Amino acid sequence: QVHLVESGGGLVQAGGSLRLSCAASGRTFSMSAMGWFRQAPGKERDFVAGINWSGGRTAYADSVKGRFTISRDNVKNTVYLQMNSLKSGDTAVYYCAAQPRSTIGDLYTQTQAYDYWGQGTQVTVSS
Repeated sequence: QVHLVESGGGLVQAGGSLRLSCAASGRTFSMSAMGWFRQAPGKERDFVAGINWSGGRTAYADSVKGRFTISRDNVKNTVYLQMNSLKSGDTAVYYCAAQPRSTIGDLYTQTQAYDYWGQGTQVTVSS
């Protein structure tokens, strides 16, 4: 069982930065593929970034490449999403997701690949 709690969301002006954190409970965090997704009002939940066990493999949606960075600290059981050069189009609820049933090289971009989800944190970018 994995319990995820996101934090770090808020209101920021366009061009600004935020860092989201996702704290995980459970002994399987260090062996879990992790991901960040976002959902804007009236839209589907979309992939933002993913990372494997060790943090050596990452993947990003084209819309955030070069602006967002996913990382993890397996000692603190936390995954991060550093968001720079924010745009109004980044406004959404951001969700953290975990898949403990993964192997060391795995990372996933599909929502259905993840078994556990956090409650979400709101990010609002004003133009």
